[in-house]
Amino acid sequence: MALTDLPILGMLRTRMQWAQARQGLIAENVANADMPGFKPRDLADLRFDRATGAAVTASPGLTLTSPAHIAPSGQSEAGADAKGAKRFEIRPSGNAVNLEDEMMKAGDNQSDYQLAASLYQHSLTTLKIAIGKS
Repeated sequence: MALTDLPILGMLRTRMQWAQARQGLIAENVANADMPGFKPRDLADLRFDRATGAAVTASPGLTLTSPAHIAPSGQSEAGADAKGAKRFEIRPSGNAVNLEDEMMKAGDNQSDYQLAASLYQHSLTTLKIAIGKS
């Protein structure tokens, strides 16, 4: 077994990939802030099974942010993002992007990614020290 195949490292890699995908959606939301009728999107929170370490989300796809949205096949409204339901600003053009919210999400996402990357780096360093390959 390679060192990088350990469950904790796999979880950290999954977390970093999730953060990268979320950053892309946040950037798309900001880029379309002036597009009439555009609804912002976000990913469902990533959770891991305590026993196996596997990601629990049904799919890495998008979540429903409003009861009026059509659910993708295989996804129910139960997986809707509760944070997205707090949106109060919808412009007359139908655009619901709030730039302040998007910037807050981008900052949080960057912090999460940096934490996961730092933990990954330190875990590899610790494992190298443990096996005598410092």
